[in-house]
Amino acid sequence: MHSLSKAALFAATALTLSAGSALADFDLEILHNNDFHSRFESINGYDSACSAEDETEGKCFGGAARLLTAINETRDALEAEGKNVILLNAGDNFQGSLFYTFYKGEMEAEFMNMLGYDAMTVGNHEFDDSEDGLKTFLDIVEFPVVTANVKTNADSSVNDMIEPSIVLDIGGEKVGIIGAVTNDTPEIANPGKNIDITVDVDAIKEQVAVLTDQGVNKIIALTHVGYPRDLAAIAVIPGIDVVVGGHSHTLLSNTDEKAEGPYPTMVDNPDGYKVPVVQANQYGKYLGDLEVVFNDDGVVTSAKGDPILLDASVTPDAEVLAWISEKAVPLEELKNEEVGEAGGEIVGDRNVCRAEECSMGNLVADAMLARVADQGITLAIQNGGGVRASIDAGTVTMGEVLTVLPFQNTIATFQLKGADVIAALENGLSQIEEGAGRYPQVAGMKYTYDSSKEPGSRVVSVEVADGNGGFTPIDEAATYGIVTNNYVRGGGDGYAVFAEKGMNAYDFGPNLEDAVAEYIGMNSPYQPYTDGRITDVAK
Repeated sequence: MHSLSKAALFAATALTLSAGSALADFDLEILHNNDFHSRFESINGYDSACSAEDETEGKCFGGAARLLTAINETRDALEAEGKNVILLNAGDNFQGSLFYTFYKGEMEAEFMNMLGYDAMTVGNHEFDDSEDGLKTFLDIVEFPVVTANVKTNADSSVNDMIEPSIVLDIGGEKVGIIGAVTNDTPEIANPGKNIDITVDVDAIKEQVAVLTDQGVNKIIALTHVGYPRDLAAIAVIPGIDVVVGGHSHTLLSNTDEKAEGPYPTMVDNPDGYKVPVVQANQYGKYLGDLEVVFNDDGVVTSAKGDPILLDASVTPDAEVLAWISEKAVPLEELKNEEVGEAGGEIVGDRNVCRAEECSMGNLVADAMLARVADQGITLAIQNGGGVRASIDAGTVTMGEVLTVLPFQNTIATFQLKGADVIAALENGLSQIEEGAGRYPQVAGMKYTYDSSKEPGSRVVSVEVADGNGGFTPIDEAATYGIVTNNYVRGGGDGYAVFAEKGMNAYDFGPNLEDAVAEYIGMNSPYQPYTDGRITDVAK
C-alpha cells in the first residue's frame, strides 16, 4: 500500500509546483474492448448476425475486420502525435458464434495477436471448456494474460500461464496492470478442480502492495467483474488509479442517450482522489478510447474520452475479411453434424408460429427453460418471429437448427413481476393481424387470450406451472424468473417491459441454437408436440 496517501501526495505536489518546481505529467492513451464473444462477423442493430443486404446498406457494426482497422488507425494516429498508447482487453473473447464452437479459442488467439494487445484479463467464458480450453488459447497468444484472482495448482494445465499483475514500460514510465475475473466464475463457467477463483478485491489489494513495493505508482485494474462492482468495490481500492472493465457489456458514453453512465465514470477513492472507470459495450461494436494524465506521484489529474462506434464509416480490413472467409469453410462440416432425431415434423412455419402455439415454439421455449431451470427460472417466452423454419422428421443436423435459429442470439435470464409478465404477453399478442414476430411462444406457463378484443386487452388468463404437474393463476405481485433470448430481453419486438422492468438481467448465456441442439440430442428421438398451452377463445 502507498506509504503516503495519493491525496497527500497530490497536495504535496501542488505545494511544490506553487514553489516553482516543474514536475512532468505523464499522458497515457488507453484503447480497450471487452466481451467480444467470438463475433468475427459484423452485427446488426440488435446485436445479431448481420445479413449481406444490411452490410451493403451500411447498417452493420463491429466485426473483427472493422475492429482491426479501428485499432490500427487510432493507435497509429496517436503514436504519430507522440502519444503513449496501450491496448487492453477485459475478457470474454470466447463463446458466441460457430467460430468458437469449431475453433475453441484458436481463432480468437490468432486474431488478438493481429491486434497487438499489451495485456488482457480472462473472463468467465474463457473457462467454458475448462482449463484445457483456455490452454489452447494461452499457448497461442503473444501478450500477457493477467488475472490476480485465478489461482492454479501444480496439476493445472495452465499453471504459471496467467500472471497476477505485470509492469509495462511505457514512454519510460512504469504502468502496473492487475487483472481480475468475476467471483462467481465457478458457478457460471467451468474452471475445473485445479483452479480456484479467489475474491477479486483481496487479490487486487495484494497486487497493489506488490507493485507499490516495486516503485509503481500508476496502476490500472483490468477487470471482468461488471460495471456495478467496478464502481462499488474496485475503484475504491487504495492505489488503483484507473479501472478498465468488462462482463456487464456496459455502454458508457457522453453522447449516446442509451448509455448507462458517462465515459469515464469518475469514482471517489477513499485515499482522496478520483478514479476513472470505463467499459466498451460488446461484440467489437465499440473501441474504448480513454486519455488519462498522471502527475509524478501517479495521481490522475485528467481523464477524458469516449468510445468509438465501429459503424459503416469504418472500413473493414480486407485481409481480415479474407481470413474470416477462409476460417468459415470448415464450419460447413459443423453444420452437417447430426444432433439427434426428430420423430415427426417440428413445425416452425411463420404463419403458424406467429399466430398460435407451434411445435417449434414449444421446442425452443422448453429447451431454454431446461437449460436454466437449476437457476430458479420457471417461465420461458420466445418470440415467434425468432423461429425461422421447420425441421422434417428424421435426422436433425446442426445446419437445420441454425436455419431455424440463425441470429446467434444468447439465452437471457431475468426476474419480472407477474403483472409485467401479463403486460409482456399483451405486447406479444398486439399485432396478430399483421403476423408480427412478437407473438409469444411459451414454456412453464399457459395462457388464454381473445384475438377479437382490442390490442392491450386480449389476455384472458395466465397460469404458471406449480411444480407438481398442475397450474395455478399467475400472481401479479409475485416475482418470477424468466428466460428468453437476448434480443427480446433487450426490448426487441416491442418487449420494452423486459428492458425497463426486468431485474437482475443476464443476457449472455449460451447461444440459443446450441441449447436447442443439445435438448434435441438429450431427448432423441424428439417427439414434436403441442399441448394447449396457448388458447385463443375467439377461434
